[in-house]
Amino acid sequence: MVAEKKNFSRAAEELHMTQPAVSQYIRTLEENIGARLLERTNKYVRLTKAGDIVYHHAKEIVGLYTKMQKLVDDLTNNASGPLAIGASFTFGEYVLPKLIAKLQETYPEIEPAVTIGNTTEIAELVTSHQLDVGIVEGKFKQQQLKEDKFAEDHMVVVASPYHELANKERVQLDDLEDVTWIIREQGSGTREATDNMFHSLGITPKKVMNFGSTQPIKEGVEAGLGISLLSKWAIQKELRNEELKMLHVKGLPFKRQFSIITTSPFQTKALEVFIDLLHHNKPLTTFNSKH
Repeated sequence: MVAEKKNFSRAAEELHMTQPAVSQYIRTLEENIGARLLERTNKYVRLTKAGDIVYHHAKEIVGLYTKMQKLVDDLTNNASGPLAIGASFTFGEYVLPKLIAKLQETYPEIEPAVTIGNTTEIAELVTSHQLDVGIVEGKFKQQQLKEDKFAEDHMVVVASPYHELANKERVQLDDLEDVTWIIREQGSGTREATDNMFHSLGITPKKVMNFGSTQPIKEGVEAGLGISLLSKWAIQKELRNEELKMLHVKGLPFKRQFSIITTSPFQTKALEVFIDLLHHNKPLTTFNSKH
């Protein structure tokens, strides 16, 4: 808590302890570890290199301890308690809220906490036991994660209705190279899908702009900054309102898989019912047939 708050007083307040008690705990920990963990001055408190190592592993230890206790509690109780869910931006922002609402209807004692990030970030948090489950698209480095592909996503190229390509009956590959593309950052599943599409179509756009999430990309496309490859999940509202238009490109829509990722073979009841919900609520992951 001291590392996260960067302040002894704020950590003590958060932990409902006195500042001297927090300081004593830190001193005892440093003695047990055999190294100084925090640099303290009048202006700041920050982790030493040893402290950074201890903090990183302590997060994993706390995550594992909490999971162990919950698994034991589940032997005699119904699905309840905290459930740490991570999701990549597309699924987390446009599909997950409906699923969590459905989860709360059936299991009101489950306490979901959601973290949204790109695929790489979510995979790292699941690996370090800071998340119980992740929902991601694209590839990730962590070989130890259990991957369960459960949904297919269709991705399409979109433009403003007033864009020069919007009224073309069939967009040519040369057209796609000559316009500005707005794309996601490295590490994003959507960025990986975009790079794969460029490769499969054999095109190299002359100008690209990188944005950190889907929402500003949609707004940029709508404003006429350029075109983009986006999930149909993310643009349903804009298509209905005719704020964005799908371009007719040979070889599209581009398809990708969404996966559930976990670490431990043991699952809490809360996690079991959530994964079951993901597998059995296909209506929430289908698209409006009109579009």
